[in-house]
Parts: sequence; structure tokens; C-alpha cells
Amino acid sequence: MRYEFKTKLTPEEAIERAIQFFGAAPGGLGLEVQPAGDPCRVTLVGGGGHVALAASVVEGKTSVEVETREWDPQVKQFMGKFAG
Repeated sequence: MRYEFKTKLTPEEAIERAIQFFGAAPGGLGLEVQPAGDPCRVTLVGGGGHVALAASVVEGKTSVEVETREWDPQVKQFMGKFAG
């Protein structure tokens, strides 16, 4: 599934929050971070699926594109925390 949302975070902050939320950090979901070589992109894998995020500035706001398989409820929870 694909999603997109706007946030007041910078693109780098949005990606860092995604790594904290979905990754292996304490309180995270334990997905493994796959380096993208771009500070505004990240892919996290695990549990038979993935979450891939790309953040950029569009018309003065950060836009975050999310692609996921098997993690839709958690992606919706993440978007609810940081959309705005």
C-alpha cells in the first residue's frame, strides 16, 4: 500500500522518527534498517514485510511518501503521530 502525508518535521527529522518508530530502538517495532545512502530515504524490513519512506519539501512543507507491505496499521499509527 502507498501513503503520503505532510508534516511540520524536516525531511531528515521525519526519517529519523521513522527509524525510531519502526526500527530496533527501545520502544520501536524491531524492523531492520536498510541503508539508502540518502538522509531523506529509508527502508525498514522484517516480519515478512517492509516500510519504505522518502521525505522531501513540497511548497514549504515536508511531504512523506510511504510504501508498505504487512505494516499498514503501524504506518497509519505513525502518520497519525506526525501528520500536520
